[in-house]
Amino acid sequence: MLKKLRKLLPGKWGQSKPVIPVVRLHGAIGISSPLRPGLTLASAAGPLETAFKMKEAPAVALSINSPGGSPVQSNLIFKRIRALAEEHEKDVLVFVEDVAASGGYMIALAGDDIYVDPSSIVGSIGVVSAGFGYTGLIEKLGVERRVYTAGEKKVTLDPFAPENKGDIEHLKSLQKEIHEVFIDMVKSRRGDVLADDPDLFSGLFWTGAKAQDLGLVDGISDVRSTIKERYGKDTELKLIDGKRKLFGRLLAQSQIAPYLGSVEGLPETTISVMEEKALWARYGL
Repeated sequence: MLKKLRKLLPGKWGQSKPVIPVVRLHGAIGISSPLRPGLTLASAAGPLETAFKMKEAPAVALSINSPGGSPVQSNLIFKRIRALAEEHEKDVLVFVEDVAASGGYMIALAGDDIYVDPSSIVGSIGVVSAGFGYTGLIEKLGVERRVYTAGEKKVTLDPFAPENKGDIEHLKSLQKEIHEVFIDMVKSRRGDVLADDPDLFSGLFWTGAKAQDLGLVDGISDVRSTIKERYGKDTELKLIDGKRKLFGRLLAQSQIAPYLGSVEGLPETTISVMEEKALWARYGL
C-alpha cells in the first residue's frame, strides 16, 4: 500500500525516476536563410537554457551531428554550454551521431565526456576558405567589371579579379590565428589524453574508433546505453527540442511568408542549401 502511495506523490517523496535532458545540436553551423535557419547560438540558446535549468537532472546530454561551419558561432555555442554547466553544476555528456567535424567538433569539446559510434566521423581540426574565380568567364561574356571604393583593400579577394599574392597571404594569416584558437581549445579540454600524432591538427578526420585512439573522444557508446549505465536503468531521456509555441510559429510564418509567394527568397535559400550539402559531402555524407 505504501509503495503504491509513493508513486502518486511528486518529486523525491514519490521516488520519481531520474530524467536526463537531451539537446540536439544538428546541422551546418551558421549557414542559414529565411527559409532554412541554421545552427547558431540564437537557435541553440533556448533549448540549452531549458535543459540546464532542470534542477533534478545531474547532467545534460548533447546529441551532435554537424560538419562544421562558422567558427564564431561554434565558439559561442561552446562557451554558452560551458557557462551553463558551471552555473548549474551539471555534467555535460556529448554523443556524436554521423559527424562532429571542424566546428561540430569544437562544440563537442564542451562535453566532459564525448562518446561516438565506431563509424562516426570526428576531427577536421583546421580552417578552410573556398571560392571561385570568374575572371575568364566575364571576359568570354564581354562583361566589364566596375568597382569604386574608398580604401584600397576594400575589394580584397574579389572573385572577379585575378588572385593577388598579398590578399592570399592576409587570408592565410587570419586562418592561422583561427586555427591556433581551435588548437588551444582542443589542448585545454583534451590535453591530458591526446595522442602524440603529427596529423592531429592537420585538418584530417577519422572514424570514431580511431578518434578514441587519438584521444579526441572518450569512448564508443550511444546516449541511451550510457545514461542508463551511469544513472540507473530506470533513467528517462527527455528531448528538449526548442519547438516554438503557437505564437512563435505564427511569427515565424509571418516572417517567411513573403518568400513563399515569390522567387525573391529562393536564391539565398538555394545558396545556403548548396553550401550545407558541400559541407556534408566533404565527409562522404
